[in-house]
Amino acid sequence: MNFLEKRAAITGIGMSSVGRLTHRPAVSHLVEAFKEALDDAGLERDDIDGLTTYPGKADKSPGMSPLGCLDAREALGLKTRWHSAVPEGAAQMAPIMVAAMAVATGQARHVMVFRALTESSSQTSGKRASIASGADTHVDNWFSWLIPMGAFSAANWSAMFATRYMHEFGMTREDIGTQCVLQREYAAKNSRALLKDKPLQMEEYLNARMISDPLCLYDCDIPIDGACVIIVSAIDAARDLRKPPLRIEAMSAALTGRESWDQRADLTTMASHDAAAELWNHTDFTPADLDVAAVYDGFSIFVPLWLEAFGVCPHGEGARFIRDGQTRLDGKLPTNTGGGQLSAGRLHGFGHLHEACIQLWGEGEDRQVPNAKLAACGMGGGFLAGAMLIARED
Repeated sequence: MNFLEKRAAITGIGMSSVGRLTHRPAVSHLVEAFKEALDDAGLERDDIDGLTTYPGKADKSPGMSPLGCLDAREALGLKTRWHSAVPEGAAQMAPIMVAAMAVATGQARHVMVFRALTESSSQTSGKRASIASGADTHVDNWFSWLIPMGAFSAANWSAMFATRYMHEFGMTREDIGTQCVLQREYAAKNSRALLKDKPLQMEEYLNARMISDPLCLYDCDIPIDGACVIIVSAIDAARDLRKPPLRIEAMSAALTGRESWDQRADLTTMASHDAAAELWNHTDFTPADLDVAAVYDGFSIFVPLWLEAFGVCPHGEGARFIRDGQTRLDGKLPTNTGGGQLSAGRLHGFGHLHEACIQLWGEGEDRQVPNAKLAACGMGGGFLAGAMLIARED
């Protein structure tokens, strides 16, 4: 199969220290992550000739995306042949995909993809980046069906999926709580994780305050300040760098359902199912070949839905897959091994891709999946999704 994404590879990753209420400018986090990514790849600043981000500069959403491509170019002193911000499309995976397209078509050789945010420091009691509210908020499109019902937050919208899934397949709070507890165990083995020193037990999970029934406090990811940089390179330029290239084996952003959180025909599926179904048409690998998964967990219910979307278990069996220990290190498919957004902090999917690369490069230390060669990464929830397979080239 001659799909162009196979001409692209991930060659370096970097992440700033993350935290809550750091009150550091976003550009400070970005510079830290950028320097680490360059060193990781063995590149110099002038080697970077492409730049992209998600979703571009967003002034109306506090801390959500304070830096755009032009800000990053100026701050880092980059000279680019190509740059583009990606506000819509394949959820947070979109700039990775666009970077792959850029190097595959010769627009650039080494593209810096970044996510920088200060959601924790920027939010106040009256302002939340993830909540549509306030007199200055213009409500249209699918928002207009949800906001009048008091469903202001993605926690409300995600709770619809969880409630329907429970009704159809008998999932319990203990089932999804099992993944929340597991990811906190993984976070304890990840020095970068926000909650690495705060263990979580099932009893504490079950007794936590409810946010949007059936999702409690520990079912929701954590807004933070931080930055992550991924370097995507042309495959022929990647093979001479510091590490074995991680080839982008396949990618997809297919969407066959409605562009709506609440009007999807089957609320036990998300756009992840559309994207992942198309993904397997771009590769000779199968779900049985996967060694590790890094899937979006803005809310815990997304994890079983993404696992089903990737085909690692049948529809309706995702919760059982988790309950039976199959997402543990000694399970069938270790999942969110860095702690995920539920315990490491919300970098809007970039932390997942960062962890997938760590696993494929064998740098996971106590949380390392033995001999990991193929990773599935999924970003997004509701009607937004991007799916990717990453393969190590030795």
